[in-house]
Amino acid sequence: MVRGILGKKVGMTQIFDDDGRVIPVTVVEAGPCVVVQRKSIENDGYEAVQIGLVEKRPRRNATMPTQGHFKAAGIPPTRMVAEVPVDDGDESRPGDSVLADIFEADEQVNVVGKSKGRGFQGVMKRYGHAGGRASHGSGWHRKPGSIGQSAWPSKVFKGVKMPGQMGNKRITVKNVKVVKIDTDRNLLFLKGGIPGARNSYIRIVKVRG
Repeated sequence: MVRGILGKKVGMTQIFDDDGRVIPVTVVEAGPCVVVQRKSIENDGYEAVQIGLVEKRPRRNATMPTQGHFKAAGIPPTRMVAEVPVDDGDESRPGDSVLADIFEADEQVNVVGKSKGRGFQGVMKRYGHAGGRASHGSGWHRKPGSIGQSAWPSKVFKGVKMPGQMGNKRITVKNVKVVKIDTDRNLLFLKGGIPGARNSYIRIVKVRG
């Protein structure tokens, strides 16, 4: 069985369990996906499948090599493609469908997505620094402070927290619980929040037991 799927983040809501407790969940439109290529130990050194997310709007700007890659699988090019692992003995082939029913309620998954981009930010917003005094004339309200030494070693060490690009990075959230599955609409309800904005692409992979 294929152990992962691609999808789009729909948004957040809340549902109630059998005991009446509220559970915050993120709704994900998981699939439908199609197997584009099969990776094998004999040819590639590992077992996996490359899947593509099928969307309502077809991809029209695919390059000739990309078109040839998808043509060999007998499917049109898709925008989102990624590799996911498979179970031992899996016999998935190009053209096979991958749907949300590969998951079960209460199982754990790892979610990979790209966080929201916040642009260039200072240390107070980027890292939560307290900043300087807010009194008049302090001259040090939102500055980062000292970033090095005066004489030796006369350099800024790598990794010092400074202003810069915030967000827009690949984030992996591990051991996320699948609360509910709607196979009719290909929806997954994942407990808590996951990285990314609405309609952003994410990859969901089962946690190996």
